[in-house]
Amino acid sequence: MVVSTASSPLIPTGGGGRRQPPHALSIPVRSSRRRSLSASASRDPDRSGVPVPSSRGPISLPRPLTSADLMEPSGDGLKVAYPSCHTVPCEYFETAFQAVEGCLADRAVLPLENSLGGSIHRNYDLLLRHRLHIVGEVRLAVRHCLLANQGVKIENLQSAMSHPQALAQCEQTLTKLGIEHKEAVDDTAGAAKLIAEQKLQDTAAVASSLAAELYGLDILAENIQDDTDNVTRFMMLAREPIIPRTDKPFKTSIVFCLEEGPGQLFKALAVFALRKINLTKMESRPHKKRPLRVADDNCSAPLKHFDYLFYVDLEASMADPNAQNALGNLKEFATFLRVLGSYPTDVSEA
Repeated sequence: MVVSTASSPLIPTGGGGRRQPPHALSIPVRSSRRRSLSASASRDPDRSGVPVPSSRGPISLPRPLTSADLMEPSGDGLKVAYPSCHTVPCEYFETAFQAVEGCLADRAVLPLENSLGGSIHRNYDLLLRHRLHIVGEVRLAVRHCLLANQGVKIENLQSAMSHPQALAQCEQTLTKLGIEHKEAVDDTAGAAKLIAEQKLQDTAAVASSLAAELYGLDILAENIQDDTDNVTRFMMLAREPIIPRTDKPFKTSIVFCLEEGPGQLFKALAVFALRKINLTKMESRPHKKRPLRVADDNCSAPLKHFDYLFYVDLEASMADPNAQNALGNLKEFATFLRVLGSYPTDVSEA
């Protein structure tokens, strides 16, 4: 994974990046280790482009790219996470950032937020740490299934295993099925693989229907997500920004920081409101480089406050002078401002 530093310019002016279609997906993560996980995540094999086998048994899948692999030279050709091209599985989010940053892959597609589970905060932090550009977005509907070994019934189950986000998205349904214990692992496909390999009889996986076919598991229940409108928004990352346009809907993602004081955030939002620029998302995250701000409010001891970064998505293209003027205005009083990317809006039905 690639994360940008705070010193990057306000507006990316390079035009060297070639835009891939919004549905170009990157590196699904798979892991066979049965262990708890809080920060790393991945995606199901149904997003990987792996062909579905005709037989019932499990098939061999590519080994995930690890951090150690990033140190090894490669003589392979162009690698793009896109149908008919070379897909590169990665073990962790940050490995995907590093793969693109180190030219081992040309695009990475990583989850940014889910309609049920909320934002993927790890990737927000990585965006700031690495130097990649958002060049596209895609919204995908998530359909979870309950998978188990052949012959296992729902009444036999004592626990469910999956990625933390998948477990959160199916929490109410799992409870209704009498499955109280949940175990978090690296990813949904990895949970299915582990259950198949260890032939577990009291544990099910929350994963895709394709995972059931890949690992020879039975589907005990389909569409077990708590809400039928379960959509994940992915961001597409590249080393170079694309050239923004005005002939189609564009979105621009920025991050900024402000001085402490009353009305500062109101002032920042006003630069967009006055120019009739709509904001589709806003999220604050503690500033990791400067987590605490000391303020003297005439108290006996100085007060310490969190210092925050604000991530904002705008319905505007950086090719629009109106958007350029708004960011120019914001730059006049923001202590830090960076454009994460200006890219086509995904207007398709999820």
